[in-house]
Amino acid sequence: MIDREHPEKYPPNIQAILKRPAPGAVVLGQEILDVDVEAGSVRVVYNTTETLANRYGAIHGGMTAAMLDDVISLASGLTIEWGQITPTLEMKVSYIAQGKTGTRIQAEARTIRRGGTVIFLEADLKDESGKLIATASSTVMIAQMKR
Repeated sequence: MIDREHPEKYPPNIQAILKRPAPGAVVLGQEILDVDVEAGSVRVVYNTTETLANRYGAIHGGMTAAMLDDVISLASGLTIEWGQITPTLEMKVSYIAQGKTGTRIQAEARTIRRGGTVIFLEADLKDESGKLIATASSTVMIAQMKR
């Protein structure tokens, strides 16, 4: 579990989120559960609401992709310095099943390989019973934030 009383124990990207969550992450219902810097992995739960639904009541595919991109961005930021960012170069999403609103969607992202300027990552989303909802693979670039 994340120790919110001691944010200094975490990399800069997690410290920043604990201080002030991104508006998009708030909409998605992001709750960081665990961070493993050595493994390059992050576990998150998204507390879903009706605001994420499509017209049929399931979680919209774009919101599913946003959750995957969000958890991947957390994992990609574990080894960067203050002032660096990791913009997504590409992401492939495979939709396996529909997510339901009003539930806690579990997400995990892991670093597959980190190079000097590019990081390869994978992630998955599961419902509360552990049923796979979607997977993603992504490539991100390590870049200096523009001022």
